[in-house]
Amino acid sequence: MLLLETLKSKQMPTVKFQELLDAGAHFGHLKRKWNPNMAPYIFMEKNGIHVIDLQKTVVKIDEAAKALKQIAKSGRKILFVATKKQAKDIVAEIIKPTGMPYVTERWTGGMLTNFPTIRKAVNKMQSIDRMMKDTSWDNLSKREKLQITRQRAKLEKVLGSISDLTRLPAAVFVVDVMKEKIAVSEAQKLGIQVFAMVDTNSDPESVDFPIPANDDASQSIKLIMKAMADAVQEGLKERKMAKDKNDEPKKKEEGEEKAKETKKPKKETKEKE
Repeated sequence: MLLLETLKSKQMPTVKFQELLDAGAHFGHLKRKWNPNMAPYIFMEKNGIHVIDLQKTVVKIDEAAKALKQIAKSGRKILFVATKKQAKDIVAEIIKPTGMPYVTERWTGGMLTNFPTIRKAVNKMQSIDRMMKDTSWDNLSKREKLQITRQRAKLEKVLGSISDLTRLPAAVFVVDVMKEKIAVSEAQKLGIQVFAMVDTNSDPESVDFPIPANDDASQSIKLIMKAMADAVQEGLKERKMAKDKNDEPKKKEEGEEKAKETKKPKKETKEKE
């Protein structure tokens, strides 16, 4: 049992200290901008800038990755939020293959706390998609088509990839808690777990799984997001394997039933003879 757990832990995606160092994940903000709650994660101060303790970052990345893996394995959704310029393209590129929802353009107030209204907007966008595929679309004037297309583009920009989110997510991952404070606040109100990259100017106590790291450097964001995406993929893979394993007895039983059915007619013909 212990060996099995050890093997599982080795499969868990982790980030090495040197990789974080090379990515500049240790650079914090100016000392005068710091949040006192970040004190446990600060290694030192150099030239008026706080330096993050990357040893603790490695531990926190591992903790967050394990938790995200379990959420993905259970079949629940994780919403990734990153609207800052240097993060949004990275997050969209890395998270899209996992099939998890993400918001990278603008956080619409009430996206979580007013979820039914958001779902109405999603349904509207989907109805426009159906209309555009229908033959009646060709009968519309150029002006009408243009208006509908613009409306659809506006909805797409606001909703992004959350159109497939049919219920509230089990967790929210944000890059920069200061920038995404509304998303964090909404998640907290609903009791949704919050994972986040926290810089030295942020409050790590405002989230459930803080990852102390530079949330402005693109390489730092990319490295940590890759680790989170790998954890999600691992969880989804294990879920699929478990499902296939559970389906095996059922498939075997169905195969046996089919075999019996094919044998029955042969016996009947013999009796007739």
